[in-house]
Amino acid sequence: MIGKGSRYERAGLFSGENGKEPVFGGIRPRKIIPAASVLEYIVKEGDRLDLLSLHFYNNARRWWRILDANPQLLFGADLMLADYVGETILIPRSREAGGDR
Repeated sequence: MIGKGSRYERAGLFSGENGKEPVFGGIRPRKIIPAASVLEYIVKEGDRLDLLSLHFYNNARRWWRILDANPQLLFGADLMLADYVGETILIPRSREAGGDR
């Protein structure tokens, strides 16, 4: 069950041919649009997605916003950025037009 206000709220369910029986009980990936306004940030030793999120958004649980803006960060689940020290990543503004969850 997807909660109200979730960023997956508008993601569609998988379905079989002609909208019949679902292929499996999951949801389709949500659409990720390019961030309209971003800040370029150079990753430093010890940076983590959750800590950057806390710094830029005042909320450590919004790290997925940074991950969405940086598809080269393949393994966001571990939140660590050690492999990207010295590289520039994009930090999107706190809220995108049309709502951001």
